[in-house]
Amino acid sequence: MRLHVYLLPLALLFTSCSEYATVSGRKPVFRPGRTSAGAISSFERQLTKAGETGKRDPLRSLGDYLATAHSAEEYLRNHPDDREARESYNFAVARIFSYIKTSKTDPWAQPLRVPSDSGEYILDHRRDKRKGWNPGLYNFTPVDEIEAKGLYVTERMIKDGLGAPLVAVAKQRNEGARENFAVDRVYYGVTATAKFEGRRCTIAFEDPLKTEDVTLNGHSYPLAADFTMPLAVMLAETNPKKMELARLLRPQNYAETARISRLEPYDPDKTVVLVIHGLKDSPATYAPMINSLRAEKTIRQNYQFWFYSYPSGYPYPHSAAILRRELDATQKKFPLKHKMVVIGHSMGGCISRLLITDTDEKFWLNFFGKPPSQVNLTPQTKELFEDALIFRHRSEVGRVIFIAAPLKGSDLATGWVGRLGSRLVRAPITLMDAGTEAMKAVVTTGDSLKLNSIPNSVDTLAPNNRFVQQINKVPLTPGIPYHTIMGDRGKGGNHDKTSPVQSDGIVPYWSSRMDGAQSELVVPSGHSAHQNPQAMAEVARILRLHR
Repeated sequence: MRLHVYLLPLALLFTSCSEYATVSGRKPVFRPGRTSAGAISSFERQLTKAGETGKRDPLRSLGDYLATAHSAEEYLRNHPDDREARESYNFAVARIFSYIKTSKTDPWAQPLRVPSDSGEYILDHRRDKRKGWNPGLYNFTPVDEIEAKGLYVTERMIKDGLGAPLVAVAKQRNEGARENFAVDRVYYGVTATAKFEGRRCTIAFEDPLKTEDVTLNGHSYPLAADFTMPLAVMLAETNPKKMELARLLRPQNYAETARISRLEPYDPDKTVVLVIHGLKDSPATYAPMINSLRAEKTIRQNYQFWFYSYPSGYPYPHSAAILRRELDATQKKFPLKHKMVVIGHSMGGCISRLLITDTDEKFWLNFFGKPPSQVNLTPQTKELFEDALIFRHRSEVGRVIFIAAPLKGSDLATGWVGRLGSRLVRAPITLMDAGTEAMKAVVTTGDSLKLNSIPNSVDTLAPNNRFVQQINKVPLTPGIPYHTIMGDRGKGGNHDKTSPVQSDGIVPYWSSRMDGAQSELVVPSGHSAHQNPQAMAEVARILRLHR
């Protein structure tokens, strides 16, 4: 009972009762604009009839929806601005995918013959030049058939236009995900359009992160898009929350999860935004921000999003060393034309800092008193500590945004909750063995946290941690701009910068601020400042500035 009482505050700190995202099915409803007399249009009558047919004959219903899309397309030829015709077209195209699934047909392997009251249609798809894109490898769900809610699904970001937005989910796991820096299973948003040549209907799949406008019968339209639903479905089906606490407390068991992944197909013409999460967290924490940023045309046209995921029980210098190896590998696979922007939240900000810092052998000498060649360590231990203590700035990084980052540490890490948390985090055996060996060679100092073992992630966030003290004596590499954003528990800009009590509840203002920052913004938020609307708007401003 006593142990439970002590663990309760820690559990409240590390967990949340709310689901990041939940999705459920819903019945799509066509809501057309009516004439001034309230008359039902021919499109609505066609759609109603097709829906009724689907209850007894899904394949013929598919044909009726093709006929409705065909009628709407023909009407748009002479009336390109007619909204009801466009909405009827979009609804009919979406239902084509509904009834492909219901009728258990496959028009992607070969053209499909579909009966309708007006005659037979041939349903086919446009062959795509995108590498690896084959519609037969995906299940498609129209977004108007999905209901989504959750902690990270609070705002629906859509773009009005032509086409039926779909969520594409790969049928199989991506076996080459790690080698290609891809997610384990593809969840992506595409928009389908239908073009008719006589009785042949050709479906095209457009990428709304790459294509802004489409042409139909010589007229240009904005491409319809839903930027929220693909993220919501991915969060709901992968449930990243289930591993977050485990990756903190038992990082060794999740070593293989430390890697960079692309959230979208690689585009050499777009600048990479690499997001890095914090303690007891996952890349899912950036879903609200990415959802918001993709809704802005300038950003989705010029940026692509990658994330670095890692077991947050690692001491962050070790996580930074793994990240540097990942960056070396990505540069070989996907060489960058433009310098990337790195966004680090919480401990992710501490990792980001090490990407724009040069230490040479200063840290090593401070810890061991002698250069590496003179320190008696096994090759494996020496390599581990060289990676963690000797680093140079990354040339591919062009800008960094620090959000609620405990760059000078957090007093919470040295309090009883932090100490208890530190004891619960089980360091990997390789780090423990290396730490035991290195302790014999480390030079002790009187003003830093007593070093009895290799520090874990909680230890490396303590203000009196030796690494934290030393890193704050090293200036950042000149020529790489950086920005800071921090939360202030609902107070926002009305704060006293000299006050020691200003805080987001976990990280104090004095720890997050940085001399030389190109900009600084304090938002009315707790520690999840990167999900604050003002902070997301500030990130958008900085990205527009970076172009």
